[in-house]
Amino acid sequence: MGPSRILRAAGRTAVAWRNGGGVTREVAVHPPGAGWDAFDWRVSLAEVTADGPYSPLPGVRRILTVVAGAGTELTVAGASRLRADRYRPCAFPGGAATAGRLLDGPVVNLNVMLREGRARATVEMVRGSRRVVAEPGSESGTGSGADGGRSAGHGVLVMALEGRTRLSAPGEPVVTLERFDAVWLAGARAAAAELGTDGVAAVVTLSA
Repeated sequence: MGPSRILRAAGRTAVAWRNGGGVTREVAVHPPGAGWDAFDWRVSLAEVTADGPYSPLPGVRRILTVVAGAGTELTVAGASRLRADRYRPCAFPGGAATAGRLLDGPVVNLNVMLREGRARATVEMVRGSRRVVAEPGSESGTGSGADGGRSAGHGVLVMALEGRTRLSAPGEPVVTLERFDAVWLAGARAAAAELGTDGVAAVVTLSA
């Protein structure tokens, strides 16, 4: 992905799950256009309407955050139970047998998937204002370096979850994000951007 890109919610395509329990919409992926077997990281929104198992993803670490609805109880590897309340990120191995039980009706999950050994991420919920802080290494986010473009996977994805979010970065006009709109920032823009929200925003810092 390039150094800066606005990702509007209206432009995403819904893909039904195989088990019929909901749909997913891809927000961003690295490398761009990568499929399930080739991504370093993937960020998506999933609408979950029924209890059921999660698709196994060996070699992938998942960070799930409920961003609409009451929440989900996750059973991981048949024993460990995680309560994914709204706006509380939960991390678990994608290769473990995992099932979800809705606590009180449908939910929307922000899913961050990371190929083990190839990508890292942090997921934060932000209220009010703050400066965006990029991962070390993101300054070469144009993807034109000697690493064959992999540095383009370093940056920050900001998504509006409630209310309206505004983001200002050096050399660019102020971006206004409505619910589930997102913006990808890399390089100097990610290191110096200012975020303000009258609701809640997610800040996903990614490196690959």
